Amino acid sequence: MSSRSIRGLYAVTPDTSDTTTLISLVGEAVAGGARLVQYRNKVAPPELRLEHARALLAICRRAHAALIINDDTELAVKIGADGLHLGRDDGDIAIARARLPSAIIGASCYADVSLAVEAKRLGVDYVAFGSFFASSTKPGATRAPLSVVQEARRAVDLPVVAIGGITLDNAPELIAAGVDAVAVISALFDADSVRETAGKFEALFTRAES
Repeated sequence: MSSRSIRGLYAVTPDTSDTTTLISLVGEAVAGGARLVQYRNKVAPPELRLEHARALLAICRRAHAALIINDDTELAVKIGADGLHLGRDDGDIAIARARLPSAIIGASCYADVSLAVEAKRLGVDYVAFGSFFASSTKPGATRAPLSVVQEARRAVDLPVVAIGGITLDNAPELIAAGVDAVAVISALFDADSVRETAGKFEALFTRAES
């Protein structure tokens, strides 16, 4: 996997303690076309997170999708994950790169291009910005303007991931602005059909390329 793999729907898992439910949801997402999955769980204890991550890695391997661990370098190293995503206060990028030399590493940059410049210097493969829209997952998140997408492209020349309140209705606006991937939680995993919704998100990128 490389930064060139950062494209399309980036499925971010919802907080759930039910391993069976999580496996089913992610299985449907990758069956619908998602090739990027981020395991994000802020409430599960470490042993359950390990169980979840190992199960999801197996699913992603079968589907030729990349599993990226959110904010937990130790867990990413332990299971041999494809990547790691770090927030501003969630770990040292340089240490993570040293421990995961061939993994995809991404960094949250919120609405600050200077964070992206520093993250690139430390060795990340992609940068994430947002929240672009109101988010039920992070209702108090900093809002990012669309203009930050092109500013980031000029500053760092890395894939740009958008996050925050993204739906099928507003994703085209982000794609038109130049994002490489959209990170989605609720609009994907709360949908009546996760597989069908994943396919619709992927189709937005296919149409944009044609």
